[in-house]
Amino acid sequence: MESALTNRIRVLRFLNGEMSQAELGEHIGVTRQTIAAIEAGKYSPSLEAAFRIAQVFNVPLEEVFQWDATATR
Repeated sequence: MESALTNRIRVLRFLNGEMSQAELGEHIGVTRQTIAAIEAGKYSPSLEAAFRIAQVFNVPLEEVFQWDATATR
């Protein structure tokens, strides 16, 4: 059984002035494509990138990313 990492990045971008993926990428030092892949659940961010994303939105890490160890893909 695989675990699933989900996120609320798209919602948080919208709630923060409709920030673009490119703008978020600039804030944390990655490309727009990386943000798009993280947002879509196709790529898991490094721990550092995850904390940086949470810092940009000024929220706890758990408000950005959720881990469901019982989920399957």
